[in-house]
Amino acid sequence: MNLYEQIRYLYAVEKLSQRAISRKLGISRNTVKRYCQGENVPWEGKHRRYERPVTGPVEEVVREWLAKDKTAPRKQRHTADRIYQRLVEEYDFTGAPSTVRKLVKELRLEGGKAFIPLEFDPGEAAQVDWGEAVAYIGGQKTRVQIFCYRLCYSCACYVAVFPTQRSEAFLAGHLQAFSFFGGVPRRLIYDNLRTAVKEGWGRYVKAEQDDFMALRSHYAFRADFCNPGSGNEKGLVEELVGYIRRNVMVPVPRVESMEELQVELDQRCLRYQDKHLRYHPLPVKEALAVEKQHLIPLPVKEFEYALTKMAEVDNLSLVKFDRNRYSVPVNLVGRTVTVKGYPFQVKVYHHGLEVATHPRLYGQNETRLELEHYLPVLVKKPRSLANAAPLRRANLPPGLNELKDRLLARQGDHELAKVLGLVIDHGVEEVEKAILVALQGGQDTYQAVRYYLDRKDTPDSYRGAIDTSFPKVEPVNLQVYDNLLAGELQ
Repeated sequence: MNLYEQIRYLYAVEKLSQRAISRKLGISRNTVKRYCQGENVPWEGKHRRYERPVTGPVEEVVREWLAKDKTAPRKQRHTADRIYQRLVEEYDFTGAPSTVRKLVKELRLEGGKAFIPLEFDPGEAAQVDWGEAVAYIGGQKTRVQIFCYRLCYSCACYVAVFPTQRSEAFLAGHLQAFSFFGGVPRRLIYDNLRTAVKEGWGRYVKAEQDDFMALRSHYAFRADFCNPGSGNEKGLVEELVGYIRRNVMVPVPRVESMEELQVELDQRCLRYQDKHLRYHPLPVKEALAVEKQHLIPLPVKEFEYALTKMAEVDNLSLVKFDRNRYSVPVNLVGRTVTVKGYPFQVKVYHHGLEVATHPRLYGQNETRLELEHYLPVLVKKPRSLANAAPLRRANLPPGLNELKDRLLARQGDHELAKVLGLVIDHGVEEVEKAILVALQGGQDTYQAVRYYLDRKDTPDSYRGAIDTSFPKVEPVNLQVYDNLLAGELQ
């Protein structure tokens, strides 16, 4: 029987006085008085407010500084170390930095905010946000932008990677997410992104960007914008950004292209559906199956999200787009063309026909050239071949590249121009086959390449052993003439 039990028994059952209990148990009367009536129990501690002899005198000063921080810029607010420095300089504080850190932590907890748990119906809403990470693309360290999209009912997610957060990437991310889930929720929740909001913020948005309004109209969804600095209003996608950065992008991915990285992200999004999140009644995959039944169906025609501009082709057969230049076929010099910029490509159209496609450049004052665009001019101007930028920058097949170097080394620019003419007539693949056969036989001339091209219709003309010897001309023996003249003289 423990002491508390004995005190209560003697007092409540035996009806002994406090003095008698104290004498019988040999304990203080104060202890008996505390526990005899059951007002206090030994297993509950009494909360005490302890004095702070070190930080107590400066507590109100620190509280005032933290209150003023609420109106200061986020990156210019007091840290615990800065508060300690000011206390030492301005109030001759003699305590340790750790005591100040403990005080600051307690005072900040006093102003903690409480949030309301949210619940969504199937197909009601999705949350959208951007994240940023680093990856090695083609061996080069690259900062990539991550488009994050998460359905609010099932918590299923889709993630896409882009080089920038520009409008065309923002719109493309939506289309990829809509296609991934096969439908559109009735409402999408955003930050106050400049690619979506033209004027205003939060519930006071007065105007949206034109291309974003067109996207909303085409897919029939409503947009809601969070209050500034209120990431809790779209906590699901904020959590997704951190999850992708910590789990998918660690260790730092090493891929050859962003397309390869996107394939990995698509697979991770599918694997995420196998999860069963805490406090959710259904696994993600089962909840997604329910939610898909309530999504808005996709329209028949896909939304055109490219950044589109009209441009005039200059005399170098180049068009300017987004601070860079791209080549087009030389027959379009002086014409007006339509340039469409996608996140990874730039396409050029003339009278509705696609005439050029290039990888998108994101630097400044860069130029992208395609050799095939300049071939008709290069064959007519052979003397320019040695310094022609389209030829120098071209990613030529190995055989054609070797033949080019050999011909230019011996000033065979006219002969090289004829070889390029064969490329126009027969295509680079057929010409490359003929060049490889010619180089195998030690022949690096236009005539040899033309000879093997003419034989391309002969069965097995490029297989097996080929007699690559041309008729040989023996050198003239001048001694014969000397003998002849000597005979005549005799």
